[in-house]
Amino acid sequence: MDDFLSPSGQPTIEILGLPIMEPMVTFTDFWITAVCLYAFFRLRAKGLSGRIHRYMRYYFLILAIATFLGGILGHAFQYAVGIEWKLPGWLISMIAVMAIERASIFQAQPYFSNRFGRLLEWFNVIELITFAVITFITLNFFFIKVHSAYGLGLVVLPLHLIMFQKTAHPMHLVFIRTVLFAGLSAVFYTLEIGIHLWFNHLDVAHTIMAISMYFFYRGTLLLDPNKPILPLKKPLSFSKTSSAILGLR
Repeated sequence: MDDFLSPSGQPTIEILGLPIMEPMVTFTDFWITAVCLYAFFRLRAKGLSGRIHRYMRYYFLILAIATFLGGILGHAFQYAVGIEWKLPGWLISMIAVMAIERASIFQAQPYFSNRFGRLLEWFNVIELITFAVITFITLNFFFIKVHSAYGLGLVVLPLHLIMFQKTAHPMHLVFIRTVLFAGLSAVFYTLEIGIHLWFNHLDVAHTIMAISMYFFYRGTLLLDPNKPILPLKKPLSFSKTSSAILGLR
């Protein structure tokens, strides 16, 4: 068993003689997978049309695949396949982030010029390719974190802030709060803040991500493709926007 000591220090267990590294980390990865699959199938069952809903379904399905592979290849059986097999989960998760970015870009396009909208779409692709190549070469999870932080923090969050200020639609408020909450996962991961050996910083980060996926799903449900979101006659001020985000109104 000592031969299979995990990087996080979580003990390896055996199930029917088969060593399982980081069992709780693997399990909390599957939490994310389960929530994403729930969101995907629920959204698909509702049959909501439009490319924004389509890209959000892609987001949940692709992230479900990424976290499942991450749990299996990146944690449970990492000792058997080698570090390079972390790449499938990592790279697929980057495609998932690209999907939620594109959903936000398409939704925000009515508030920008066509030229700027196309620029955001192209930059979205270039950004993915750049970070994917760097990650493939370095095999360093740091660049996955940077890509996710960039995608959610510098694309999804600002776009929904702009759209909420212009429309006051509750979907944008849910997305804003969810992105801010999801950022806590990076804090717990980076500072290695855990609760216990069997619920370490990775488990906490995964749990925060699973909760975030559920609220992204709830926010997506608020968008009715048959009812266009109309801009306010007078956009919200910065103070009103801040108060709404903090739940002060």
